[in-house]
Amino acid sequence: MQGGYANRGLSRYVPYLLLAPALIYLMIFIGYPMIEGIKLVFYQNGGFSLETVHRAINNYYFWPAVKDTLGLAAIILPTQLLLALILALTVNKVFKGRNVALTLLLIPMTLSDIAAGLIWYSMLSPSGFMNKLLLNLGLIHAPIQLFGYQFHTREFMVIVFVELWRSTVTIFVIVLAGLQMISQEYLEAAEVFGAGYWTKLRRIIIPLLKPSIQTALLLRTIYAFSIFGIVWVLVGRDVPVLAGEAYYQVTQIKDYGVGAFYALLIAVMSLAIGVIYLRITRAEYLEVKR
Repeated sequence: MQGGYANRGLSRYVPYLLLAPALIYLMIFIGYPMIEGIKLVFYQNGGFSLETVHRAINNYYFWPAVKDTLGLAAIILPTQLLLALILALTVNKVFKGRNVALTLLLIPMTLSDIAAGLIWYSMLSPSGFMNKLLLNLGLIHAPIQLFGYQFHTREFMVIVFVELWRSTVTIFVIVLAGLQMISQEYLEAAEVFGAGYWTKLRRIIIPLLKPSIQTALLLRTIYAFSIFGIVWVLVGRDVPVLAGEAYYQVTQIKDYGVGAFYALLIAVMSLAIGVIYLRITRAEYLEVKR
């Protein structure tokens, strides 16, 4: 009896022991750097100071970086979700060549953002593959210029295109996994009662996909606000983004406080959007709805 009570007492601590490695990891690799970043931004000369914040906000590239970072996220995230949902619904069906299509869709996932940027820059540059192809076909008479400070809008759209090509697959994989976990009994029961495809999609599939969509959006939001590699390779500072400016301030200017401010701003923006996602994509269960 005493051994049973002892085992029951120890079992209460098992969840905490299982969580301990994750908590230790978060404290060392996220918590500690964040505290040091806050100190770099707000603690100077032995006390609280907003000098670093003032210096960062008045930087020439700050507001363009905020605008372009938010603009890229506002375009890329909903577009990626829509494309991923369409692709997942398509690939989830059984058809000839399904495995080949799935393999082709997963290829961008194997590339880093730097590699993807280099590939598309070599293809879209004035002397790249796309311009040579169009010239040889006689569709254009001079290379299309997509890169350069005077072509800011074009550069912005190139970044959007390359990021959609490279990272939509991340959301696609998560949504496809969620689709395959939905029991066919729900859909078959809906068909018995005369529900069409769009009714099943709106009333059954999307509500049950909300946890998967929530996870995918949270991950992609973090990456969207910290987008850097593709932008830096394709256009440099022609299209400034917060992560790129943080890198520039730390490596070139050696202003660690301003770099830390940009990093904290990215974290705050990601956290704010994440809270909104958690509220909007809260799971709805069809069995019990209170």
